Amino acid sequence: MTLQQLKYIVEINRYRSFARAAEKLDISQPTLSAMLQKLENEIDVRIFDRSNKSVTPTGLGELIIGQAERVCAEIERITELIKESRGQVTGSLNISIGPTIAPYLLPEFIRNYRAAFPQVTLKIEEQKAESMFDSLSRGQLDVGIALSDYRRAGILEIPLYTEAFWVYISQECWRKLPVFKPENLEHEKMWVMREAQCLRDSAFSFCRTREKGYHMYEAGSIETLIRVVDANGGFTIIPEMHLPLLSEEQRENVRPLEGSNKSMRKVSIYIKEDYVRQSILNSIISIIISVVPKKMIEPNILSNGVKL
Repeated sequence: MTLQQLKYIVEINRYRSFARAAEKLDISQPTLSAMLQKLENEIDVRIFDRSNKSVTPTGLGELIIGQAERVCAEIERITELIKESRGQVTGSLNISIGPTIAPYLLPEFIRNYRAAFPQVTLKIEEQKAESMFDSLSRGQLDVGIALSDYRRAGILEIPLYTEAFWVYISQECWRKLPVFKPENLEHEKMWVMREAQCLRDSAFSFCRTREKGYHMYEAGSIETLIRVVDANGGFTIIPEMHLPLLSEEQRENVRPLEGSNKSMRKVSIYIKEDYVRQSILNSIISIIISVVPKKMIEPNILSNGVKL
């Protein structure tokens, strides 16, 4: 059993396709199939069940693949330790970011990061929290960016910034208060994206009291919620970083929400506890600091960055 063979089975499992895994590994599909067959013959274990339509690991295959992922990750750490000792910010960088955070960070982050660190191969994907933590645990990601206060074994959370929610009301909304409190909204029609606004401790407690007849809609984005409010009346809550994306007319419909921990959301960076790429982690943070308003950034991050 060789390191090369272990890398092959990790990629086959990742893509569940010989064609896509072979393309990633830059080898031919027949070569990849032959290498897998050779490994299975050597250890006398069938790692994958395969047909013309699917490739899935066997029960024992899943255990072998999990161990192979850990071995490959440890080998990668040796390479990264050498780069880190030389202060190099190079190589590949795989980032996952939550869908409700991505619209506000990614456009400027990608532009600024590529300009500042052209030697880094950047790969970013949007993932919900569960998928992100699974990818982090498997060593498929360097960094995850998501809402704060998730707890996962083996994963380290680094608080990054805190963002206030604002109220977005319709033109016809009868309650034209200059400043809102959460209790001011309880008898209005509200439109909510549950994942972003209801499931975390930083969101509103009244999101959990649906028996009072709140009109809730599972929107896919904050932008959708705003359009729903414009067309149907009522209100929603939007993160502060969405304000610059509003039209001049829409900005007339925004009201501050009186501060408390329930009218803010916190965003964190997540890494594996044994992550060693301090230089590349601080390269990410330095660019995020250039994108996010300074008042939102955690003071310690703003002053000192991260030390692993």
